[in-house]
Amino acid sequence: MKRLLGNAGGRMRVLAVAPHPDDLEIGCGGTLIKLARAGHEIFLALMTRGDAGGNPAVRRREQEAAARLYKARRIFWLGFEDTRVPLTKESIDALDKVMREVKADLVFANHAEDTHQDHRNTASQVLSATRYTQNVLFYEVPTSVNFSPDVFVDISPVLQDKLRALRLHKSQVNKVNVADLSIIDCARSMAQFRGFQGRVKAAEGFKALRLLLQA
Repeated sequence: MKRLLGNAGGRMRVLAVAPHPDDLEIGCGGTLIKLARAGHEIFLALMTRGDAGGNPAVRRREQEAAARLYKARRIFWLGFEDTRVPLTKESIDALDKVMREVKADLVFANHAEDTHQDHRNTASQVLSATRYTQNVLFYEVPTSVNFSPDVFVDISPVLQDKLRALRLHKSQVNKVNVADLSIIDCARSMAQFRGFQGRVKAAEGFKALRLLLQA
């Protein structure tokens, strides 16, 4: 990716935004691992601690463990209630504050069309908060709808690391609404399908709001 982005010659500051713990690992975990290993600075912003899906203290520890794989400089916990992430001036201001502090060159966030209200509202906040950001990519999760990626990142070399990051979310691994299917199975299938589309073995797909190409 660094060959494509506008500041390709130097270290990027990357902000990944998610409504809940484990969304990042599903949607862009492999890409974050690759960026971290290339020397870029990773920051995370979590709208909630996922309290509707489990013990919030446990889910926070799980996310912190996964973040260590990215060598994340900081996790911003914005403190909104799970299933009730608002779309208000206050919530946009909270994300704006993170944007001012991080000064991100590249932002990842969940796709706007989604069956979960927290995901829809988080994406709308990111749309406002990144109005001056040159590179913004939206990732998919299992609840995304009408997701048609136009950017692919080859995660073949780090697929097992992505799955390892997901396994750190022990409380969530088997919380999939399909019998006998784990989130690991889901993530592996998504990576293989997007890989086929991107003409590689495994990939993560993204929908670009903006992507500044290097001339």
